[in-house]
Amino acid sequence: MPWRGLGSLFMPRFDWIQVEATSYCNAACIYCPHTVYQDRWANRHLSLGTFKNLLSSFAKIRLVYLQGWGEPFLHPDFFSLVAMAKGAGCQVGTTTNGMLLDDGKIVRLVESGIDVVAFSLAGVDEANDMRRRGTRLEKVLSAIETLIRVKENLGSAKPAIHIAYMLLRSGMKDLKRLPSTLKGLGVSQVVISTLDFVPHRDLAGETFLPEKAQEYEELRAQLGELAEVSQRCQLKIHYHLKESGERRLICPENVQGALFVGAAGRVSPCVFANLPVSRATYYVRGTERPYQRLTFGNLDELPLPAIWRQQAYVNFRRSFFTGKLISLCQNCLKM
Repeated sequence: MPWRGLGSLFMPRFDWIQVEATSYCNAACIYCPHTVYQDRWANRHLSLGTFKNLLSSFAKIRLVYLQGWGEPFLHPDFFSLVAMAKGAGCQVGTTTNGMLLDDGKIVRLVESGIDVVAFSLAGVDEANDMRRRGTRLEKVLSAIETLIRVKENLGSAKPAIHIAYMLLRSGMKDLKRLPSTLKGLGVSQVVISTLDFVPHRDLAGETFLPEKAQEYEELRAQLGELAEVSQRCQLKIHYHLKESGERRLICPENVQGALFVGAAGRVSPCVFANLPVSRATYYVRGTERPYQRLTFGNLDELPLPAIWRQQAYVNFRRSFFTGKLISLCQNCLKM
């Protein structure tokens, strides 16, 4: 077992923890579990008390990322969460749909010292607004421009501006226009994700499956070409595609050195394991499966080190070295 893996069975120095500020959302993205499961979704804001239960662990956390299945700026005390994490010496980031960022919030955002703000997109024209219902590309680009202006006025290098881009199969044609859409906006990097969790059968056609080797390699080639073009625009493109036919042994969600805290305070290995729903199903290669939430403790009941050392959690992390993964991970398209 690698030293990194051995150490992570106890209390590691986390690369990051992802904290869901809220599970409420003002958008209705067609591919999001929040939209598909809206009739059984548990909406709530993370309490300040629950977040404070993390403070003693912040010395071992490099990055606190305030984002989950909801829109972070719906949280009434979002800037208090940022201040607590920054005060503890952590880097702080968030991802937003941009719809709530007026001039006042953008000034507060820069003044907060937050390190990274990512804006979610799923297209470069009206297709984005169709896929991400309740959002508008025009508004997102305007918010980015305002953020750049406020940074300049306040003489601040922070926050770095990123794009969290959801690539659906129906949106492949949009990729070539992505660099020109973002050129000159001050965006430093784009992280491209594909649909790894399919909450409804109608979305199955939007995934990219490694088993379809020709299609998958075409995607890889297009992303490689996009990265080269974007580099000339001083824009970094990141994506995580495994080799066709390859099965990963290391989870890209970094379960050995990161974790997710849901708005209810429940700790899980990643955001996909902690949807606030019951009686839900999801789809893997066209097969419907029951969704079973995977959490290992609640911060309102146990401190993070104790949760990390729970035997069930230790056994879960060990499973990535033995290859005996639980069903949720075994069927995950990321693996």
